Amino acid sequence: MARATPRLLKELNERTVLETIRDGSPISRAEISRRVGISKPTVSLALQSLVDAGLVRRAEEEPGGPSYGAVFFEPVAEAALVLGLDLGGRFLRGAICDLRGEIRARQDVEIHVADSDGVVGEIVSLRGSLVEGAGLEARLLDGAVVGVPGVVEAEEGRISLATNVAGLEGLEFRPKLEQALGVSVTLENDINLAALGEQRLGVAQGVENFVFLSVGTGLGAGLVLHGELHRGQHGAAGELDNALPTLVPDADPSAGAVAALAARLAGEPRAETSLAPPYDPRAIFDAARRGDPVARAVVAELARRIALHVAPIGAVADVELVVLGGGLGRNGDLLLEPIRALLAEWLPYPPRVEVSTVGEAAVLAGALSVGLRSALDNVFVELRRT
Repeated sequence: MARATPRLLKELNERTVLETIRDGSPISRAEISRRVGISKPTVSLALQSLVDAGLVRRAEEEPGGPSYGAVFFEPVAEAALVLGLDLGGRFLRGAICDLRGEIRARQDVEIHVADSDGVVGEIVSLRGSLVEGAGLEARLLDGAVVGVPGVVEAEEGRISLATNVAGLEGLEFRPKLEQALGVSVTLENDINLAALGEQRLGVAQGVENFVFLSVGTGLGAGLVLHGELHRGQHGAAGELDNALPTLVPDADPSAGAVAALAARLAGEPRAETSLAPPYDPRAIFDAARRGDPVARAVVAELARRIALHVAPIGAVADVELVVLGGGLGRNGDLLLEPIRALLAEWLPYPPRVEVSTVGEAAVLAGALSVGLRSALDNVFVELRRT
């Protein structure tokens, strides 16, 4: 057991005071002392260290009611910044937030590069634009969290099963980014981050066990169990593209399979439909809303295929909630009712099914959430080094 040395006690007191200020600012030293059971002189010493380190300051606004001359404190939100990035096949989304989680700059750009060096260049350029937009110094960046398609091997930062971004397959991407950005980089599967984004800001707030199912050009899931992201043995949990469609005929709900189904049904004799090549999924949903019989048949089959993927997850993990996202999954007005009906028929305890309320910003929200958790710890670690 570690001895309670004066240095250790000082560190514990400072961390406790800092967390109390983050949770309840603006807050007076007397209220801090009351909440955590530390004497006022000890709180004063901890406060002085935190103020000197630039992590805490006198509050600009005091709470309502009588203050009796008390001084109130608040955390310095801009003591560190977090860079979040969402890398897709045709886009790069980025944002910078402060320690309060407030977005200080946000920008989306299209990318037209054919290799990993080009992708890194786009990321560096976007980082510069975001820092400039935030109006703060680049040295305040604590780190970056990047959502990428495919499986991320945690130790090496190598990416696999990333077919829709040129040059990423098999690449040790994290060291390359860290060298270019000059900060620590965390890589995470984009759908995993979307799940965390939904947990932080969306319909999954307060839900301990749920799955985020992204249905678009591909199919993927982010699984949260007991409030924490479940990555699996190899970081490949949720890679549904490699499961049911290879075992069950006509189970693929991705955009390409939906377009192929629409082409087949529209080509049948006596088919009455307004659908025409290239059978874009957006056009299919629009036609279904107008009552087009072929489009409605396609949507009904898509709902069945989605339910086929949800049912095993519900049976094995007994999740409370399934959140649908992705370009196809967000069409809840047409998909939710039939998916819910099928799951109620197949499962004794069907999960609740809802559409993402964060939308295409879910990956970015998750990246910032992961980075923020790390930055809040790191600023205190940096204090101990000074």
